[in-house]
Amino acid sequence: MAKQISVAAIASSALARAARVLTTNPPVAAALAREVLKLQLENPDATLILAKALRAEGHFYGAIAALKPLSQSDAADIRILIELGGALDAIGETSRAGACYRRVLQRHPELANVWLVYGHVLKTLGKQREALAAYREAIARQPSLGEGYWSIANLKTVAFTPDEITAMREQLAKPELPPAERVNFEFALGKALEDVRDYADSFAHYERANALHRASHPYDHARTQGFFARLKATFTSELFAQHKGAGSPAHDPIFVVGMLRSGSTLVEQILASHSAVEATSELHHIAQLAHGLGPWEKQNGKRSYPEAVAALSPGELKALGERYLARAKQHRRLGRPYFIDKMPNNFVHIGFIQLILPHAKIIDVRRDPRACRWSCFTQHFARGMPYLYSLEDIERYYADYADLVAHYDAVLPERVYRVRYEDLVANPEAEIRRLLSHCGLPFEENCLAFHRTARAVHTPSSEQVRQPIFKDSLDRWRPYQPWLPPLRLGGNLACRTGVVRQATRTTFTRCGG
Repeated sequence: MAKQISVAAIASSALARAARVLTTNPPVAAALAREVLKLQLENPDATLILAKALRAEGHFYGAIAALKPLSQSDAADIRILIELGGALDAIGETSRAGACYRRVLQRHPELANVWLVYGHVLKTLGKQREALAAYREAIARQPSLGEGYWSIANLKTVAFTPDEITAMREQLAKPELPPAERVNFEFALGKALEDVRDYADSFAHYERANALHRASHPYDHARTQGFFARLKATFTSELFAQHKGAGSPAHDPIFVVGMLRSGSTLVEQILASHSAVEATSELHHIAQLAHGLGPWEKQNGKRSYPEAVAALSPGELKALGERYLARAKQHRRLGRPYFIDKMPNNFVHIGFIQLILPHAKIIDVRRDPRACRWSCFTQHFARGMPYLYSLEDIERYYADYADLVAHYDAVLPERVYRVRYEDLVANPEAEIRRLLSHCGLPFEENCLAFHRTARAVHTPSSEQVRQPIFKDSLDRWRPYQPWLPPLRLGGNLACRTGVVRQATRTTFTRCGG
């Protein structure tokens, strides 16, 4: 008995320490969890911490392997099943993820949050009707669940009923409504009123949603500018000349980058309709590898990113490229020669990608900054991106993005291929042919009929890319023009973003880059 108590005490202490460092130091949390599992082979708490730590490091198969033994029983811990569902979804096993959530709901139909994630899986699979039913079930179980209403709005093609609009207004009138749910309700009501063309009230709700979120997620523009300046100072023509021929020789990655809500999911869907290309998801592996080189904040006397990149040897650069490919392999299901990593924020790391994967394709999707600004302002993102909750911050970040990519255009001439969303919508066949040619791919008719390609799509544009190209989104911002501040992008920057002002009208051109 004394020995059992001792083992239990040791395990409890180790798990407490693991939980404390899980978010800040996943490798240490994983090591502590493994020590507990040596003492207690089927400890669900240790298994959960180990799986979460492995997922945080991008080791999804390891997380699945840890979870599976405890998931087999009909009475399996529902936390294990939920975590397993998330890990399976991350590697593209979306149908199997849905099966995990169904198992939970069969035993616990009262769990609104599980109905919610189950709805997300159904949406990803293109099962919009079933996703809508799951979201409404989540709301029925928990009427104050603003995320359920926002999830319906995020289907993009579904209109709210009058009763649902009334219910949202009633929830917003409750002073005890948690701030996070209030943000979701405000975004959802903004979309509901947009659909019925009540633009003044719609704008008011979008504005409140963004202001509420921004109050608890402040954005430091000076910090972004400082980091981007360091990127430009590090990734120079001289650095690329010095490391010419370094990195992995692989040709299979295609990176689709750019501002969020720029049309990158459409470009991904077009490429994924080609028989030689597989879409994966918005992978975090490039950013994780960069983080592994040091913190992004410059620290005196300590290694930080991006400065640490300049000190890497050719062998280290190649190893980083191979490490990326090994992690990305977890998400490849079809065995095709090429795959897409559609993490938009990888535009930050174009220089890093060039050094570790010099033969990868990099495609920058560019959209009219007015349309991009408004689309970002009306979208509630799952996490991060604090610069997207103020019209002024979005505009400033767009300017920083365009300026940084212009730097990469200058030091890596013709390395980044630019797709302008408006050109793609106006002349899809010509633009698709050019895009495929740049990627070294022969033209295939399937790429024109991209909306018929059946695959899991995780982004907010999942429903739009299951339809033919349409022009409605080009001017979605225009009804809100009376409440929008004028765009202040100036001369040279306007050219780099693809927008040129001429007297009283705005046209699109192929100037620069």
